Amino acid sequence: MTTLLLPSPTAAPTPVRAFDDTRRRLEALTVGAPRVYAVACVEEEPRRRWWHLGGPERTHRIQLLCARALADVDDPRIAAEQVAAALVHAVIGRVLAPYVLEGRVWDPGLDNLWLHQDSDGCIDWAGVADDTLRVLPDDRAAGAREVVVLPCEEAMAVWTAHRAVTALTEVHAGVDRCAPLDGPRFWAMVGRSVVTGAAQLPILGGGSRRVAARRGQILLDALLAAGFPVRGLVK
Repeated sequence: MTTLLLPSPTAAPTPVRAFDDTRRRLEALTVGAPRVYAVACVEEEPRRRWWHLGGPERTHRIQLLCARALADVDDPRIAAEQVAAALVHAVIGRVLAPYVLEGRVWDPGLDNLWLHQDSDGCIDWAGVADDTLRVLPDDRAAGAREVVVLPCEEAMAVWTAHRAVTALTEVHAGVDRCAPLDGPRFWAMVGRSVVTGAAQLPILGGGSRRVAARRGQILLDALLAAGFPVRGLVK
């Protein structure tokens, strides 16, 4: 009697979550520095050196950041701007990356963002409590449970801007308590972060410069429409 050997059933590959898919590509943008643009899901990380941007420790943490910056520079205003720049990148610079390169965004809202500091006390990473991504209708992940589909780039920019300013306004207030940083200057720094990122990210990620520039301008328009002077000049 001949015994037929049937091939062993092969388990279907586990689909990669949209958040992990995007995070891996963002980690590859800067060789040797995978945390520059990517964010973590804080539920998957040990909480050491993490703090919640929307939590009660925000004021104290920003004060510590300013004090550390003052150890390197003598001018409190320069120290405050250095801290503001790091926080602006954490909030808007990071979420700009998936927006201009992939048409995807996570929630950059105050209640969702966490920050990570290295052993020297500098911000070196950011995380989100809810890693649900917003995507465009033609996204390969559209229809997956872990994403929300938005109708167009403009809608995504408006949603991102309104969520980001909940964090950015508190960042500005916290830094301004350490050293004077007027609103127009702070929001011009936000605008410069968007413009610079939209120009640099397609070079790093191999994306379309035209698409990145268009999306960057759409995001600036959404921030401006929300009442924040992001098209000011930083001197």
